[in-house]
Amino acid sequence: MGTPRTLGSMAKLIRSKNAGPFVLTIDVMFDARESFDAVVVSGVLNANMLAQMFGVAPDDVAVYVVAPALAIKISLPRPVPSGAIEDSDIFGGQQYAPLVELEVPA
Repeated sequence: MGTPRTLGSMAKLIRSKNAGPFVLTIDVMFDARESFDAVVVSGVLNANMLAQMFGVAPDDVAVYVVAPALAIKISLPRPVPSGAIEDSDIFGGQQYAPLVELEVPA
């Protein structure tokens, strides 16, 4: 049994940002086809898991696999609208953090 692989160790870049005031988009980009394929085949980035992680309904999560770009794009509702009084991340730039340590099954 080897050391666990994390999404953060396999991806070249994981970032999040607003896609308007009510939607968050997360980009997971790879520089190696092998890492990209391993994550896609593992199925770890699925709507049910992401919904649980981010506290939204699975039907509100969209996952797009963009093979030519070695990228996975995730769209989901923001927990609160951007700029709302209770918003702690107006640009949505810190929301990707839980994905960095996500274990990717072999």
